[in-house]
Amino acid sequence: MTPSPTRRTWGPSITEDGSVRFRLWAPAEDTVTLIAGEQEIAMHAQADGWHEVETDLVRPGSAYLYRLQDNTEIADPASHAQLAEIEGPSLVVDHESYVWRTSGWKGRPWEDAVIYELHIGTFTPQGTFRSAIERLPHLHDIGITAIEIMPVAHFAGTRGWGYDGVLHYAPHPAYGTPDDLKALVDAAHGHGIMVLLDVVYNHFGPVGNMLHRIAPPFFHPERHTPWGAALAFEREAVRRYFIDNALHWLIDYRFDGLRFDATEEIIDDSENHVLLEMATTIRQTVTDRQVHLVVEDQTKRKSLLNRDSGDAGYYTAGWNDVFHHTLHIIATREESGHYARYSEDTDDVLRRATARGFVAEDREGDGTGPLPQKPLPQQVNINFLQNHDQIGNRAFGERLPTLTDPVLHRVMSALLFLAPPVPMLFMGEEFGESRPFLFFADFDGELAEATRAGRIDEAKKFGGLPEGKTADDLPDPNDETTFLASKLDWEHAASPEGRRHSEFVRSLVRLRQDKIRPLLMVGEAPEPRILAAEAGILAIDWRFAEQTLSIRANLTHGTGTWPPLSGETIFEIPAVNGAGPSIAISIRQT
Repeated sequence: MTPSPTRRTWGPSITEDGSVRFRLWAPAEDTVTLIAGEQEIAMHAQADGWHEVETDLVRPGSAYLYRLQDNTEIADPASHAQLAEIEGPSLVVDHESYVWRTSGWKGRPWEDAVIYELHIGTFTPQGTFRSAIERLPHLHDIGITAIEIMPVAHFAGTRGWGYDGVLHYAPHPAYGTPDDLKALVDAAHGHGIMVLLDVVYNHFGPVGNMLHRIAPPFFHPERHTPWGAALAFEREAVRRYFIDNALHWLIDYRFDGLRFDATEEIIDDSENHVLLEMATTIRQTVTDRQVHLVVEDQTKRKSLLNRDSGDAGYYTAGWNDVFHHTLHIIATREESGHYARYSEDTDDVLRRATARGFVAEDREGDGTGPLPQKPLPQQVNINFLQNHDQIGNRAFGERLPTLTDPVLHRVMSALLFLAPPVPMLFMGEEFGESRPFLFFADFDGELAEATRAGRIDEAKKFGGLPEGKTADDLPDPNDETTFLASKLDWEHAASPEGRRHSEFVRSLVRLRQDKIRPLLMVGEAPEPRILAAEAGILAIDWRFAEQTLSIRANLTHGTGTWPPLSGETIFEIPAVNGAGPSIAISIRQT
């Protein structure tokens, strides 16, 4: 048994002498007792609502609970693993006992990134960390250099997207053990693939959270998020719960980075915003390898992405949702819900989203730090044609290839991979998966009914109900068949059609690494030039240190003339009979 690499503010940690220290913030409790097997160990009340005890009577693998003053027994809110259910006993985990095969891994430069978002439960038939390892050679063959795993923090039930996590330090047991998750990260590194983890620091799930009871100040009394009570990040105990959690995944599991969900809902009036403290602490603590931090931020706060002598000062990159939204309108003509605000000036917004990213940042709502730098490098943007939200929140989980013309989809795919921003695929996209990815959960009673009722509102935001369909036709998110229907069809991946599509994606990835990546590695951030063009025509030049990258694309089904290209044409999909979707990309010396 070896000591924890850092002292933990919350939960269990193994000390130098092999004993285990437990810490719990429970300001509403006068007394707390540690229950471990037959042992009942009184915890010592500390200042500011903390309870702590150190004991050599508990070993790794031991199950334990906290008993409150009214004899209620609860799981550790900072449990590193559960014996079974979310409300049952927690387990002591010795993170230093795992023997890493890739102990020399130092990560990869962000400029290498070709990201693949996946959901563990539906990525393979078995839906486990261990079974995902079997598919890593496939991803490596495609050219994927980073996988982004949707949240794995323990949530209620056996199946779900993961965004209702409650025990943020514990991997969901349906996917496997802590060592199973480490084995997946380890194996990915063996294939040269980075692993990012999606984390949710803006709310807790609706089932199993006992912090409302033992620590009411954990939640802000006046603020709410779309998912419930807002978190009181002004309090040190709350800040440490999440900052330590980020370090937990990065140090104990050796993730290469984190993707922070809906950071606009992480509201903090402190002088040093928790998002900035989070990033600064991570970068000061994890210094032995490259770590990449990604934000999903609907307010488009570019200040989060400021650079420090070329390196990420805080966050490495952000999801460029507007790139997706505008291309989705062009591909499907869906203009309601989330897409409505981009339906009038779609061409102009797409040009800006492709050229610069993070369109229309909200400086009034950005109280996190300094003014954003200009220009920022292109790789601070992550572009995508699909992701879990944009597919799974649709009424029937349809993927983009089933909604649009195949030639236009190929043109958009080329734009995704060969524009400077970092590209991201959603699992199955590399082989043209047509199976849906649906919203699924595992709730009972009133919560299950509320979840069903909420699907119609979500569907309205993402394309609405198809003609002839009603709310009664929506898949039941709590029915296991909805979950099973969302699993990838690996037989299609092996089919002639699947192999052809995989080869197309593979060729684009190879071209990106050969031609686009070198441009991102040298020189100052280019100021892109958006050229005047006809409706439906995209024409952008990026002038790097010694070369200019030019993209021209016709995203309509009609004829169109784009500004001339010069230099070496590195990729082209010509228009059929002079009309329709087409793209050409060139690089010239400057």
